[in-house]
Amino acid sequence: MSEEEQQTTQPEEMEDGGEVETFAFQAEIAQLMSLIINTFYSNKEIFLRELISNSSDALDKIRYQSLTDPSVLESEKELKIEIIPSKDENTLTLRDTGIGMTKADLVNNLGTIAKSGTRSFMEALQAGADISMIGQFGVGFYSCYLVAESVRVITKHNDDEQYIWESSAGGSFTVQRDTGESIGRGTVVTLVMKEDQNEYVEEKRVKDVIKKHSQFIGYPISLRMMKERDQEITDDEAEDEEETPKKDGEDEEEAKKDDEPKIEEVEEDDEGDKKEEPKKKTKTIKEKYEDVQELNKTKPIWTRNPTDITQDEYGEFYKSLTNDWEEHLAVKHFSVEGQLEFRALLFVPKRAPFDLFENRKVKNNIKLYVRRVFIMENCEELIPEYLNFMKGVVDSEDLPLNISRETLQQSKILKVIRKNLVKRCLELFAELAEDTENYKKLYEQFSKNLKLGIHEDSQNRKKVAELLRYKTSTCGEEYSSLKEYVSRMKEGQTQIYYITGESVDQVSHSAFVERVRKSGFEVIYMVEPIDEYCVQQLKEYEGKTLISVTKEGLELPEGDDEKKKFEELKSKFEPLCKAMKDILDKKIEKVSVSGRLVTSPCCIVTSQYGWTANMERIMRAQALRDTSTMGYMAAKKHLELNPEHPIVESLRAKVESDKNDKSLKDLVMLLYETSLMSSGFSLDDPQTHANRIHRMIKLGLGIDDDSDVTGGDAPTEEMPPLEGEEDEDASRMEEVD
Repeated sequence: MSEEEQQTTQPEEMEDGGEVETFAFQAEIAQLMSLIINTFYSNKEIFLRELISNSSDALDKIRYQSLTDPSVLESEKELKIEIIPSKDENTLTLRDTGIGMTKADLVNNLGTIAKSGTRSFMEALQAGADISMIGQFGVGFYSCYLVAESVRVITKHNDDEQYIWESSAGGSFTVQRDTGESIGRGTVVTLVMKEDQNEYVEEKRVKDVIKKHSQFIGYPISLRMMKERDQEITDDEAEDEEETPKKDGEDEEEAKKDDEPKIEEVEEDDEGDKKEEPKKKTKTIKEKYEDVQELNKTKPIWTRNPTDITQDEYGEFYKSLTNDWEEHLAVKHFSVEGQLEFRALLFVPKRAPFDLFENRKVKNNIKLYVRRVFIMENCEELIPEYLNFMKGVVDSEDLPLNISRETLQQSKILKVIRKNLVKRCLELFAELAEDTENYKKLYEQFSKNLKLGIHEDSQNRKKVAELLRYKTSTCGEEYSSLKEYVSRMKEGQTQIYYITGESVDQVSHSAFVERVRKSGFEVIYMVEPIDEYCVQQLKEYEGKTLISVTKEGLELPEGDDEKKKFEELKSKFEPLCKAMKDILDKKIEKVSVSGRLVTSPCCIVTSQYGWTANMERIMRAQALRDTSTMGYMAAKKHLELNPEHPIVESLRAKVESDKNDKSLKDLVMLLYETSLMSSGFSLDDPQTHANRIHRMIKLGLGIDDDSDVTGGDAPTEEMPPLEGEEDEDASRMEEVD
């Protein structure tokens, strides 16, 4: 504390004629400052944001006054903020040409009257809140003591004289009239930095903090620094400089003269040649000069009218915001007014980042501003996870400065903003869908996000469903929307047929789509793992139920004759179904005759509410899967037979002639295991299936099955003895292990 602060509160006459008055800080503010000074905080840089925000508010106030009384700007017409670091003095100075403070304002705002939020803020800090919340409680100025030993405030209001406020945060502060050089109007805050905080007088550090927190402040922020540069001068000039002291402003005038081209007369000798003058010796000296840079050249274009902004300006802003090397794909610029007021600028990038769905990745790229002051990056509450690829800014007029994450989660304002952002994003995608080529680019990169939206966003599921695109059995290499599928549906068709799998090539040749395609119905090919989750939520579209062709209960529209014929086949093949169920036992839920097959002898379908084969494959592939769910969620398998296939007909005949035929078991097991693989399942015991195939190959090649190539101890499944020796070759072909 300075000697002046330790004196009594009696005014003392200064040499320059001003009076120093010493005031005690209000108890709660003194307590707050002690807490700030004596506690370690990692994000001390927020002090600069707070001081710039205060300056911006002061500039707003004088600007609003000038709307009704232009004369208030006569004392200082330019509205600006200046930052002046000084390495020599280890100080950081902020100057604004805002409204300034009267003496009463100084005393009231900076110390003696307790702010209503002071106690609340300290309670929040003690509860573990972040120091960056300080501005929310109206005490942001005191954050300067995070980095400063002492603070000096010089301020001039149009209605009062110029005053100086000073404090080293020792429990008191002084106020005196300033009889020095007038600042015109506004406030100058000078921080004497702590020894370990001199990074904030470095040019790069100041620039980084401004870019992060305050680059979109509506007033120009200039950085003024004294720098040195090398300059070559002759010995004569050096002597002149030493002999002749320069007057104020003379340096600048001479510098201008030096820049102007000089015309010299050249004497010529009798032959007309130039006379050579002796070269003057030069030397390099260090010259000091003031460097002024504007730090917030990127203006907040979201505050402008969208009709006045060109695509090039949007592109330039997008690149400065995201550091993306590519242009954006689409942009949505809008504002919401009424009870709630905010502006937003949203961009769709051309390319999805490789780590889009990484758990540890930043959840989104939307930056939250409050009245053009940066508040929070990657605010998770602003936008749902499935839209985490969107980039942009949201600038609210209603949220308090430095709102905490805890408060955000309960903020009704933020919920309204979120709802509006989702609505506008979906509008943007719908507009983009009208341009087939551009929408194809969007869908190739972000189709997984839209499908995740079906799974997560029940309120907007119908709108998101409009944006889905799939390849189908009739559209070739092109993608089709669900709306286009419905427009092509046959008369009398009430269901949308789809199949899930690993690839278009695999599902298009699947046994499950045979009958559906032959009957002239279109099948949607869903070949991404997320499609399995998507269709669990998307039960219907425009009143049409989505039906998987790999599950039981598939019914195609058919006439009475076809139904009658199918009923006859069911009764005819009932003995075979029963025999196969006895052989397969617990491997299968039931065996039945199917109308869904054309060229395949059989297939394995799943129950209506269990996993599909594809879903089971996906779950088995999860590295951290919960194996306890595999038991009750694993697909319940139903074996369906094609009664018109010769293999099935032959098996039926074999069962009718002798249902105890011992070779029947091997044929049924081989048929079952083959169906498992063709239906998309994996084998529980691939080696046993391989042994059966090897036995068939041996028989086909005429190799004696008794030859031992196993090494003696390899386990083999017991083979049943053959029924009769009359037709040895035929029997051998049936003897499959």
